[in-house]
Amino acid sequence: MTPPLLSPSELTALTRLRYALHAAPEISGAEVATATHLRDFLAPTGPDRVVEGLGGAGLALVFDSGKAGPRVMFRAELDGLPITEQTGLPYASRRAGVAHLCGHDGHMAILAGLGLWLSRNRPARGQVILLFQPAEETGEGARAVLADPRFAQLRPDWAFALHNMPGLALGEVAVAAGGASCASCGLRLRVTGRESHAAHPEAGQSPAPVLEAVLAGLSVYTLPPPMGRDFRLVTLCHLSMGQPAFGIAPGQAEIWLTLRAYDDQRLAAFEAEIMALITRAAQGLTLQVSRHDAFHATINAAAAADQVVAACAALGVARGAFELPMRASEDFGAFSAQTRTALFFLGAGERQPALHRPDYDFPDALIAPAVALYAQIATQILGGVAGPGGVA
Repeated sequence: MTPPLLSPSELTALTRLRYALHAAPEISGAEVATATHLRDFLAPTGPDRVVEGLGGAGLALVFDSGKAGPRVMFRAELDGLPITEQTGLPYASRRAGVAHLCGHDGHMAILAGLGLWLSRNRPARGQVILLFQPAEETGEGARAVLADPRFAQLRPDWAFALHNMPGLALGEVAVAAGGASCASCGLRLRVTGRESHAAHPEAGQSPAPVLEAVLAGLSVYTLPPPMGRDFRLVTLCHLSMGQPAFGIAPGQAEIWLTLRAYDDQRLAAFEAEIMALITRAAQGLTLQVSRHDAFHATINAAAAADQVVAACAALGVARGAFELPMRASEDFGAFSAQTRTALFFLGAGERQPALHRPDYDFPDALIAPAVALYAQIATQILGGVAGPGGVA
């Protein structure tokens, strides 16, 4: 039997790290204390370079072989969600209205575990970069990291990330070349007419007919079609009109929509189609549109996906069936336009509550096998290090 990749005391420390991060979540763009906690936890591992404040609150740690070779980046997310946790766990969020209900606390613990392993197993050549990225949930973090001038010296030749996935058997991996997560964006529409007395609605300009026309036109896009390259979906997320008063006919309305498509090009075409529909419906009233929470599609490079498949084979990790790309977006897609990337999904259990649910919690049992997968991928690309746990 091969020895475990991490010692029992290290696994205990990683679990405690996750609990501490889980109890003190920070919202997208404000993850300074989270990054500081991780920096202090990983300081004893002796990274060769530490970059703080990357793209906001981002943190990058570089483990350098001192020899020429590729740069391999592994990414985890720093941010929590603006949702109230309802798990009742002893380490539940202590911050009202903010919680780690997507598993980013577990992803950070996994990446920290890779740092512990790298402290004893420097790559044979090249560099390994651990990136703790801010603001994933809003789609802004990866672009901010890429735009940071200091990232030019960290730009990787390969980039990998995982996401735990409820509904997939615990510990199984789903990965494939091509689409891994959909492109999406939010559209906020504000329609302005003119209020009038409710007894004389004809004296005003009500946005109600516009809402009716928009909702009728969108109805063909609101039922999810089968996943494929022609996948397109509109979700109505918020709707409001007028004042909460019986004496006033409305003069303003807001609609919030989320658009999804297979990839960036198809999303752009879909957005243009939806905007044409909305513009036609709003004739005669003032229309303002703003774009929010834009996510690139994540497109896995075949060579990077093959590295994940090879790592699973080397470690005896089962492959699971999961429809790809997932409908949800992941801002790791911003990296897939820059380098060879692979986003893979690690099963969190078939009965695990879904992501973003208030009763979700990351399974601690995934930490050790995920660290082993990352270590195996790094070794395959950068050459043999004297590592345990099946890593040559």
